[in-house]
Amino acid sequence: MTALAREAGLAAPVPVEGAPFGYRLRARLAVRGRATSPKIGLFQEGSHRIADIPRCPIHHSLVNDVATELRRTIRATGTPPYAEQAHRGLVRYLQVVVERRSGRAQVVVVGNGDDPEPLRPLLAALADALEDRLHSLWWNGQPARTNAILGPHWEKVRGEDAVRESLGGADVFFPPGAFGQANLDLAERMVAEVAAWVPDEARVLEFHAGCGAIGLGLARRVARIVMNEVSTAALHGLALGRDALAPEARARAAILPGEAGTHADAIAEADVVIADPPRKGLEERLLAALSARPPRRVALVSCNLAAGLREARRLRAAGLTLAALTPYALFPHTEHVETVALFERPAAV
Repeated sequence: MTALAREAGLAAPVPVEGAPFGYRLRARLAVRGRATSPKIGLFQEGSHRIADIPRCPIHHSLVNDVATELRRTIRATGTPPYAEQAHRGLVRYLQVVVERRSGRAQVVVVGNGDDPEPLRPLLAALADALEDRLHSLWWNGQPARTNAILGPHWEKVRGEDAVRESLGGADVFFPPGAFGQANLDLAERMVAEVAAWVPDEARVLEFHAGCGAIGLGLARRVARIVMNEVSTAALHGLALGRDALAPEARARAAILPGEAGTHADAIAEADVVIADPPRKGLEERLLAALSARPPRRVALVSCNLAAGLREARRLRAAGLTLAALTPYALFPHTEHVETVALFERPAAV
């Protein structure tokens, strides 16, 4: 990253840092062990051996509280945790998302099966234990032998449909199956930086928009914002966010469902393209279209440094200038950073 900045005539990038502890508002934890001694935590590197973390310092305290209550209710109800080799047991994972405005937790218990009935006693006991700390409680069914955490089956046990956060000046809604940043305080600063690169009255196209953390806030001041997403859960959250906009902003916001690469032709109608792809990076078809007919500006958010560097080389080779590059240390105590980069088309091009 330093070499890329030097080549572009930029200062060496310095990571933007936030709070080192208590920042993690979103966690997925494995549930293993026995009903009499459940373990809730993370797998040790390269294995399915669980590291039990009863009071993890990087988690928001409510995440730890929910994990503690789940341990208690597993013991109280005699509910068996999942065992990989035998493919038996009932509780596979716990997902917790803390809503900042209410200080309550959206809780998902992932069960081993396609029927929530065997987990009813546990779910009822957990809801009673959490009381007013509970935003919503969900059962998710994952019956397959797989490393995928969430399965295809859902049931809301009680509470609201989505966590609501204020990001970029808009309400953004996160259903339990949708992706969201765990370090929201720092992600909010990242969203603000990207938004500052978007001129008023611009025509904006956003790929991999998720639930709208970046795009929804732009609808107040741009000529048009078109947000692309493929995930069903994220599209639901995106629709909730669009519906919550003021009427004038709502009229300027559109949702474009489907694979990002299939909408590459839409780049021709945009002044600014924003993309926040998954770890594999931009689809080749999309990257080729951006290189062939670059818009005025491209704002690229990368969670994989190698993919981001590869895309930066392609965009620079297409004649775009790297105008800004900022890494964000969204995961303190690790070497991982998320980067935001601004590419501009020279005026003569």
